[in-house]
Amino acid sequence: MGVFPPKEDALGRIFGPGTKKIIGVIHSKPLPGSPHYRGEPLEEVYRFAVEEGERYREGGVHGLIVENHWDIPFAKPEDIGLETAAAMAVMANRVKKEVGLPVGVNVLANGVECSLAVAKAAGADFVRSNQWVNAYVANEGFVEGAAPRAARYRALLRAESVSFFADVHVKHGSHAIVADRSIEEQVLDAEFFDADVLIATGQRTGGETDLSELEEIKGAASLPVIVGSGLSAENAKRILSIADGAIVASSLKEDGNWWSPVSTEKVKRLMGVVESFEPPAPRCRLPQRGRHRGRRARARIRRAGDGLLGHPLFRGHDRERRLRGGSPRP
Repeated sequence: MGVFPPKEDALGRIFGPGTKKIIGVIHSKPLPGSPHYRGEPLEEVYRFAVEEGERYREGGVHGLIVENHWDIPFAKPEDIGLETAAAMAVMANRVKKEVGLPVGVNVLANGVECSLAVAKAAGADFVRSNQWVNAYVANEGFVEGAAPRAARYRALLRAESVSFFADVHVKHGSHAIVADRSIEEQVLDAEFFDADVLIATGQRTGGETDLSELEEIKGAASLPVIVGSGLSAENAKRILSIADGAIVASSLKEDGNWWSPVSTEKVKRLMGVVESFEPPAPRCRLPQRGRHRGRRARARIRRAGDGLLGHPLFRGHDRERRLRGGSPRP
């Protein structure tokens, strides 16, 4: 029994045809208002984000997500400043226009309403919510699910084209509050509260997603399921045999650390593995029934006799038939 009416495939709508979708994470430089911002010109921050996006694009990913990962320690949703929304909106818009791939937004921590405002201003395609339903104890403290407020804010902005990508049993925190709810129940909770895509993650940034948990989430879901951490060229075949795609960053950085630049060669290596999941291009063949019909039609014309073939419209065919034993007509 379902918990929400069937939905359009958000992954297919945003990223186009194909089987496994790979989304590269742009870890932004520190933004104004965050502890590590030192007054650098924002044009440098925006240029870095665009260059990272271009490296991902050259490697062949299907989309990008812009994230204020250098704003650590992250603020709780109600403490995220207007300066963060302003900088993220400009940055996401630059990436969208100059890189030309679908773009998502993740304002940390769990600032889904802020992400929606950024997405609306920047023309982005989706937002990520690390805690969509229920609640958990995150690094930032007690964090409640964003779904009720975010869904209403999306309607207020008339941003229905922006999809919700929602984590299930998210990393970086304790889930003791919902320990009496199975993974299956948490999946159904997220679907019931109008998520569009579900995300399974490891325990930390870059940590590999547990395959048994991924299988449990995928088995309970009616929505697409992607992984949100830990995918690499080495484990992609195992993980993508279950998941519909992945959000990837750390394994594609030059030395495997999230704060390092993207390595285009590592991206290409991963995408070479991903391409093995693509179905072969369909062969164009005339249906058997159509071929038989064509032969039967020609046979009926032959049986029509010399009277029909003597008609001006068929004289060429008659001459061709009588001369068939000779050289073909040029």
